[in-house]
Formats: sequence, structure tokens, C-alpha cells
Amino acid sequence: MFKGSIVAIVTPFKKDGAVDYEKLRELVEFQIANGTDAIVPCGTTGESSTLDYEEHDRVIEVVVEQVHKRIPVIAGTGSNSTREAIEMTRHAKELGADGCLLVTPYYNKPTQEGLYRHYMAVADAVDLPQILYNVPGRTGVNLLPETVARLAVHKNIVAIKEATGSLQQASEVIALCGDQIDVLSGDDFITFPMMACGAKGVISVLANIMPRTVADLVDAFVAGDFETARQLHLKTLKIGNAMFIESNPVPVKTALELMGKASADVRLPLAPLGDASKARLTAIMKEYNLI
Repeated sequence: MFKGSIVAIVTPFKKDGAVDYEKLRELVEFQIANGTDAIVPCGTTGESSTLDYEEHDRVIEVVVEQVHKRIPVIAGTGSNSTREAIEMTRHAKELGADGCLLVTPYYNKPTQEGLYRHYMAVADAVDLPQILYNVPGRTGVNLLPETVARLAVHKNIVAIKEATGSLQQASEVIALCGDQIDVLSGDDFITFPMMACGAKGVISVLANIMPRTVADLVDAFVAGDFETARQLHLKTLKIGNAMFIESNPVPVKTALELMGKASADVRLPLAPLGDASKARLTAIMKEYNLI
């Protein structure tokens, strides 16, 4: 259902800390003009954890309005409270989102049974296509392939963003689930090898600054032009890694500011990119002719 190059879009802020909705609209247009297949507002890269409920809904609403049904909008609605995740997912559906992205509950450290019951509760409560989001490096819990297979039978659970960085785990999910659920790479640096294993695309950080290149990589693979896809994979490794020289989304927002597209401002407890990291990022972006 959801495939291709999908951007986990940043939430731009003004200097006073308020959400810059006009810049957000501009970023949406930048993505659509450069071949992005779907947009995820309020994900990790969108700093969802520091948006209040009103801002969270408004960011989704603005993206839905600006996209105007040209491509799908997949709203981040995950929470470590199942009741809260259900409520945010309901709001996203009411606002016109085409699907939702639900991160595994963080901090609570639920068992696999707890994860299963959490996702089933959301899927039962809200009739909206749901993408599971497994990123144990941030949440402290790993959604195992066997649990994904149990969840894949639900009609509303359509995909998983697999961000363990493990090709083995991604392959096991694909092997166990077959066509019941689509797998999307959650890490730019393994989009190509994951697609070789059967993934349908990527939910990308890098696409914030290089949407056309990420789209070209995915499109080339889908078209069977594996050599072009391989070359783009290798070409983007350095800049893709630079997006994580400090915590995401600090580097990518700094990159957008260097490109003149949005402010680098982030909300505490994130801090601005350090001087040494900024110098390194700037040099790499010059290598790629981005600035």
C-alpha cells in the first residue's frame, strides 16, 4: 500500500520556538516536486516527542492540506500509552491522513505479548492503514519477527518500518510474513540491500535534503536497473551517515538551514549541532554540491 521514497519530514521552528507552518508547506512542495512518494509528518525526524497535542494535530493538518491528495500522508501517531496512541490515530484519521506510523512503546519496555496487544488495540480501534515502526535504538524494545507475523494478519496493519539496522531481522520479517505486510527500510544506508531482500522502499531522513536522489535510487531498483540503484546507494553513503553525526534531526535540520530552506532550530532537550560536527557536515555538503 505504501511504497517508494517516503520522507520523514522535519518540523521547522521559528526563532521563538513556534512551529513555522509556512516553511512546512514549502518543504512539502519541495518534496513533491522532487519525486517523493509519501510524506510522514510527526515522526522521529519531525520531533514529535516535543510537540504538544495541538501542534501535533496542526502539523498533520497542514501537511494534509498542502499535499491535497497528490501523494499519501502517513501521520506519526505512536505513543508509549496505548490509549494515547489510539486517540492520536483517531485525530489523524479525522484530519485526513492516509495512514499512520506507530513507533513501539518506549520507556515501558513491554514484552512481545504487550507489543502485540498494543498494536492490535490500535488497529481494532481505528480503521486506518497502520505502519509498525521498530527502532530499538531509540525505544529500548525490539519488535521481533515472530510478533510482526502475528500482527500482519490484521487488515489494518499493512507495513513495518524496520529500523534495527539488521538485514537479518528484516529478512526474517519478509520470510515469515510474505505478502501479508510490506517492509520499508528505516535506515537510508541499507535501503538498497533491504530492497534486494524484498523491502518496498524507505522512510528516509536523507530525502529531506536530497529527495530526488533517494527517489531515483528506489525507482531504479523497482525498474530493475540494479546497477544504477547500487551506484546511488554507494554515492549517498557518506552524506547519509552525516545525517547521524549527532542525534537526528539535529544534523538534517542544520543541513536544511545551510541550504536556505528552513531554520536549524530544535527543541530541548536536543541542542544545536556542535561546531566540529557542523564544520564536517558543511564540508560534506559542499562535496555533494548541496551548498
